[in-house]
Amino acid sequence: MSILGDKDEMLEIITTFFNAGKTKNLAPLSVIQLDDARFSSYSDVPPLDLKDYATTIALQQLRFVSISDYEFEIKNARVDMFDNCAVTTFTVRQTGMIVDNYSFRGQHYTMESRGTFVFIKTSKWKIIHIHLSRISD
Repeated sequence: MSILGDKDEMLEIITTFFNAGKTKNLAPLSVIQLDDARFSSYSDVPPLDLKDYATTIALQQLRFVSISDYEFEIKNARVDMFDNCAVTTFTVRQTGMIVDNYSFRGQHYTMESRGTFVFIKTSKWKIIHIHLSRISD
């Protein structure tokens, strides 16, 4: 695949990641991230500690199913390639309604975050590290 094709593929994977919140189809989350002991992630929502693959997937699924009317916009995306790895940086604006299933009340939220996804290519590009940090509430 060409460099341009690889870059497009990584941008598509980032979109797939956030699209899980919109479609509630969570299966792609485990496909686009590398199930490996070296996988790690930091999130822009608690818990803020460094997480492994299994914990990351579980928390991502919980996060995305807990938000209704979810929308996102990725901006300022950049992809830097290094042989079989790449670093992508971007900002993402997320909006939605966090629903409390016990009280049936919802709270609107808007969050702007910085994102860095590190990719590694084995047979195909997969995320090996995620770092999301909140810019504003």
